[in-house]
Amino acid sequence: MATDTTPSVTEQATDQPTDQQLVLRAQQGDRRAFDLLVLKYQHRVLRLVGRFVRDQDQAFDLAQEAFIKAYRALGNFRGESAFYTWLYRIAVNTAKNQLVADARGGYSVSLNSGGGDESDEALPEPEALRDHASPEDMAATQELEAEIRAAIRALPEDLRTALTLREMEGLSYEEIAVVMNCPIGTVRSRIFRARESVEERIKPLLDS
Repeated sequence: MATDTTPSVTEQATDQPTDQQLVLRAQQGDRRAFDLLVLKYQHRVLRLVGRFVRDQDQAFDLAQEAFIKAYRALGNFRGESAFYTWLYRIAVNTAKNQLVADARGGYSVSLNSGGGDESDEALPEPEALRDHASPEDMAATQELEAEIRAAIRALPEDLRTALTLREMEGLSYEEIAVVMNCPIGTVRSRIFRARESVEERIKPLLDS
């Protein structure tokens, strides 16, 4: 009787190298290992930097630059935080440096920019509006979305970055603290103030 040697789903899943394993291999000179990390995180990094710049071509350039910087600095990565958290910090700093160089005076956050699928990045539209939206309802929804984007763009740099990482990238407070190099308490305060500012700006539209 033949023995089935096909690996189970669980065994196949465990065959996938972890970030820690890939980083270690890359630090030992395995370029393919770093390529796998790029493949895993390229869309997330592109989406992240795309929230800070309007131009998609520039977002691609910044994402590529962030990975190049990460590769060159890989020898300094000690695993004290998750690899993607460390990578996010490099990406955020890369975008910030570019904006300073361009003398734009601040971030330009777009809720739908970047390399991700816009269907899961856009502001959620109420079910009733999707199914039975009148022209007036659609106009009101678009006005609200535009006002939210404007409110985020108007935030100070530190508040804007914290809110973007939390609400749009889904990072934990601890991860944001690593990315922004500040205490968790400061992260919580910045996110609270950012939310408060955005809510205050859109309140007239919600009350109308």
